[in-house]
Amino acid sequence: MWNRTMRREVLLFYFVIFLRLVLGQVSYSIPEEMSKGSLVGNIAQDLGLDVKRLKSGKARLHIGNNADYIDLNKERGVLLIKERIDREAMCGQTTPCALHFQIILENPIEFYRVTIEILDVNDNAPLFQKDSMKFDISESAMIGAKFILERAFDSDIGINGLQSYSLNPTDNFNLKLHSQADGSKKIEMVLQKPLDREKQEQISLLLTAVDGGEPKMSGTAQIHVTVLDANDNAPVFTQPIYKASLVENSRKGTLLITVKASDIDRGSYGLVTYSISSSTVGIMDHFEIDENSGDVRLIGEIDYEKSKHYQIDIEAKDQGGLSDSSKLVVDIIDVNDNKPHIDLMSTSRSIAEDSPSQTVIAVMSVHDPDSDNNGVVVCILGGNIPFAIKSTSNGFYSLVTDGDLDRERASEYNISVTCSDEGVPSLSSSVTLTLQISDVNDNAPVFEKSSYEAYIVENNTPGLSIFTVRARDADWNQNAHVSYILEDSSVNGVPVSSYVSVSADSGVIHAVRSFDYEQIKDFQFCVKAQDGGSPPLSSNVTVKILIQDQNDNAPQVLYPVQSGGSLVAEMVPRSADVGYLVTKVVAVDVDSGQNAWLSYKLQKATDRALFEVGLQNGEIRTIRQVNDKDVVKQRLTVVVEDNGQPSRSATVNVNVAVADSFPEVLSEFTDFTHDKEYNDNLTFYLVLALAVVSFLFITCLVVIISVKIYRWRQSRVLYHSSLPVIPYYPPRYSDTLGTGTLQHVYNYEVCRTTDSRKSDCKFGGAGSQNILIMDPSSTETMQRIQTINIMSKSTSISEDVKPGTVVTMMNIQDSDSNDNGKVKCISNDDIPFAMRSTSNNFFSLVTESDLDRERASEYNITVTCSDEGVPSLSSSVTLTLQISDVNDNAPLFEKSSYEAYIVENNTPGLSIFTVKARDADWNQNARVSYILEDTSVNGVPVSSYVSVSADSGVIHAVRSFDYEQIKDFQFCVKAQDGGSPPLSSNVTVKILIQDQNDNAPQVLYPVQTGGSLVAEMVPRSADVGYLVTKVVAVDVDSGQNAWLSYKLQKATDRALFEVGLQNGEIRTIRQVTDKDVVKQRLTVVVEDNGQPSRSATVNVNVAVADSFPEVLSEFTDFTHDKEYNDNLTFYLVLALAVVSFLFITCLVVIISVKIYRWRQSRVLYHSSLPVIPYYPPRYSDTLGTGTLQHVYNYEVCRTTDSRKSDCKFGGAGSQNILIMDPSSTATMQRIQSEKNILDEPDSPLEVSG
Repeated sequence: MWNRTMRREVLLFYFVIFLRLVLGQVSYSIPEEMSKGSLVGNIAQDLGLDVKRLKSGKARLHIGNNADYIDLNKERGVLLIKERIDREAMCGQTTPCALHFQIILENPIEFYRVTIEILDVNDNAPLFQKDSMKFDISESAMIGAKFILERAFDSDIGINGLQSYSLNPTDNFNLKLHSQADGSKKIEMVLQKPLDREKQEQISLLLTAVDGGEPKMSGTAQIHVTVLDANDNAPVFTQPIYKASLVENSRKGTLLITVKASDIDRGSYGLVTYSISSSTVGIMDHFEIDENSGDVRLIGEIDYEKSKHYQIDIEAKDQGGLSDSSKLVVDIIDVNDNKPHIDLMSTSRSIAEDSPSQTVIAVMSVHDPDSDNNGVVVCILGGNIPFAIKSTSNGFYSLVTDGDLDRERASEYNISVTCSDEGVPSLSSSVTLTLQISDVNDNAPVFEKSSYEAYIVENNTPGLSIFTVRARDADWNQNAHVSYILEDSSVNGVPVSSYVSVSADSGVIHAVRSFDYEQIKDFQFCVKAQDGGSPPLSSNVTVKILIQDQNDNAPQVLYPVQSGGSLVAEMVPRSADVGYLVTKVVAVDVDSGQNAWLSYKLQKATDRALFEVGLQNGEIRTIRQVNDKDVVKQRLTVVVEDNGQPSRSATVNVNVAVADSFPEVLSEFTDFTHDKEYNDNLTFYLVLALAVVSFLFITCLVVIISVKIYRWRQSRVLYHSSLPVIPYYPPRYSDTLGTGTLQHVYNYEVCRTTDSRKSDCKFGGAGSQNILIMDPSSTETMQRIQTINIMSKSTSISEDVKPGTVVTMMNIQDSDSNDNGKVKCISNDDIPFAMRSTSNNFFSLVTESDLDRERASEYNITVTCSDEGVPSLSSSVTLTLQISDVNDNAPLFEKSSYEAYIVENNTPGLSIFTVKARDADWNQNARVSYILEDTSVNGVPVSSYVSVSADSGVIHAVRSFDYEQIKDFQFCVKAQDGGSPPLSSNVTVKILIQDQNDNAPQVLYPVQTGGSLVAEMVPRSADVGYLVTKVVAVDVDSGQNAWLSYKLQKATDRALFEVGLQNGEIRTIRQVTDKDVVKQRLTVVVEDNGQPSRSATVNVNVAVADSFPEVLSEFTDFTHDKEYNDNLTFYLVLALAVVSFLFITCLVVIISVKIYRWRQSRVLYHSSLPVIPYYPPRYSDTLGTGTLQHVYNYEVCRTTDSRKSDCKFGGAGSQNILIMDPSSTATMQRIQSEKNILDEPDSPLEVSG
């Protein structure tokens, strides 16, 4: 025993390491029985790896099914002994004995194979299975007789294994060794000296087995020999070696073979018994032999993978003790009874979708212990997946990518690896790997539409949400996070960011400013959707914003022109008949659509029974005969009103003179304007005295001085002029078809002034209309062959006709005979029509299937008729057939539901948005009308909330909405076509009211009453931060419009109190002292956060006192005294302002009137001409063929919808000079003169008498 201990201590002396590095493989040799922690080798150095690589690559050992004997120290990069290695327990007699494992590294995946050869140490002594052996030997045994001894077994191998035997004593026997084919030795005890039972009946021998280790180890067995009487013939086997084969996994009791030995002796000496004398460990656990029959049977389980063959030593012995031996060699036949074993050495749980092809995902070892084809393994993958499995070396496989990955198509793969052997039947094993595909930013955001178009009503609130753009990104997580960015561009030279903004997260587009339809009608810009990847990907979309018009502009009167001091009047002769055209009021409205439709009404008139105004054209005409009783001065006030909701209007005053001569008109109109304006202004001044006192004083002063200078210059011009004074006559108007704002058509001559070159009129020549007229009664194009006669045909057919309906009937004639005269007719393919023969030479074209006008509204049907002659002759005709529409399609809305926003306090009639439906039918059947379905909102009919334009689908607000009363409502709009019967479809519309800051905060506490003397008491001992009271207020608005802040506006002592900005708490900010007055009044302003903000104020009375009587005496008259003094001051200031204003106004007006009248008398006194402040232009007349008596020059004014009034002008007229008689106001004769006096506008006209 001490020898074994000593041998373990000197093991390191025999330590031999053999290192071999070939293509990633390292081999070591170490002795067995090394202690734990012993060094095997520096693996990092031998593999050429850095120790840091072992750490970063998470180096680990993959042992497989072997015991865990080796450990890897990643800190030092060395292999250490983890558990004591017993070579005999691990490998038995197998040589060489080696431990195989792999070192696995990750990031990237690498593996190295390591082989450690375990060298034998002489740690096992030879061992006999039996401690003693007994022999019965006849004394007549011949010298040289051989006796088989049981072999000893040594677990060590090589030099440390069993080397020799010795027998002691050697008086009668010696040993003879025979080498076997398997390397073992057969031991025979040979008789070398005759036995004599009488001398020695029992012989004891000691058999010693010795190994070759250092120190040597041995084992012994006792041999007991009993000397018998003579038996001179030993048994003899029929064969020296028997061979048998056995399939593994055979059942117990299976007969392998029957051995036979014969003994020629008689009696008991000839009776042979059989036994197994094999010294192989465990052989008797697997086989047994019948001692009488020699049948060798299986008694245990055999496994080809553990042992491929067995050698069994069989002994035959007679009763006389003689024996013979033989060997049975059993070959084990392999059966495919082992599935391939899959060992995952390294796997990746996720991989990027942009990984290149052939990227390694997993490394696995596959082993099948069967032999030949049973051990040949093939691995495949299940399913159609972009992966492949490849064999890298014997028994090792790599799972790699075999194509492009796309996380958007598949974000996870369950990869099933199946490994099958080639045995029959084939056995297989499988393992499933779950692989996540990590996202890469390879998809740009995609908008839901290629372009957007949205509407917003002008005069919107800045910050209003217009609509939302939406883009989606097929990537995941941060790569799919979409941000919206407004692309830099300009609209009319202004950055688009000053028009709209885009919410980066939601894509909501807000209006930055309030839009004006009259300044900009539409604009477009680009919105970029950018994801959160690195680098980010983006896409753009064009957004077009269309501004919708509101009725925010009143009509503008173009004629008659209103000026402060103008006395221009339209003259009506007393001989004027009923319907006489006095003048025409011309106005325009810069709004569009129905907001620009103008109507004219007579608001006031001196004599309402004398004049009327055309509702649509603004023409002022007489409605009865003018007589001598009618006053000369007539003043008409005309109201021009547009058709908007609410409507806007403008007024114009028209002065009309009923007279036949100018002197009569002049005397009557001198003070017309000023008297009226004086009375109107005086009333206005009295009403708004205090508010406009300073402004009116300065204005009146400037106007009076201007009038004075103007009148003085007028008198100077009249005094030096030799021209006659011409009355002013209304212009003649030209309209074309009555499609503009005027309802009637007039024919007037165009007269051009000498300065008409400033009026850019463009004239076009007359155009002719060339009309191409088609014959609707015949649409066929056919050859000039008279043998096809169309008897009846339909040029159109309804789309709902049944199959088999006759479209055309025709008669076909062929003058030939027999087959040459037989005719067949066919129509062109791919049309729902067919040709049928009704009788001899008569054919009908009929419908073959259902028709649909929406798919095809017209068919060109070619009918070809061929005879059966050789060669065949044919004729063809083409028929054009129109498919008439049937109302079989209901209108379809563009969206399944609508949602729109409107800001509260809107103008009634405001356009909210438009629903749109389309009908696939045609003409009247496709004409869509929109109807508001009868529903109720909060018990009120929805028609009192909104209306729908039947033609356009525009939804208007009927009332002004209040967000505090209703926040949203919904209703149904029906789209109905014009068919009979009509078809319809419905859509749900939801209107969301947006809040405006239209409510001021309401103070709940302290409650304000007229005569309240309630005060908050603060003791004089109050410290800093003492809570006096709290102002409580609410705002019925929502959102930021309801966020309230509190501020101290006024205070008796600001250094004593403060108000919390957010909570309204009133606290002391210093120590209260005896010097602080008792009466303290604080004015607190409560302000919301709206735009613009609204506020409320509250007065808080605070008493700084310790007792209530002290407070009561101080606060008795607090409120009333203050209010009394404030009111008294207000009335005194108001009275003083009104009295001063009236005095100054009266003084200025009286002086101005006196000066004006004095100047007028001076002008009339020095002039022989009648005075009227209108001067004639120089005229260029053509022939004066209009409906009015006189020809005048007027400027042409065109309205915003003048595109509907296509004025056509003729060629330039001749320059005819209208000569005026300076002695009267009559018009003189025309003188045809080519004298170009018009080029001198300042030269006077001369007339020869």
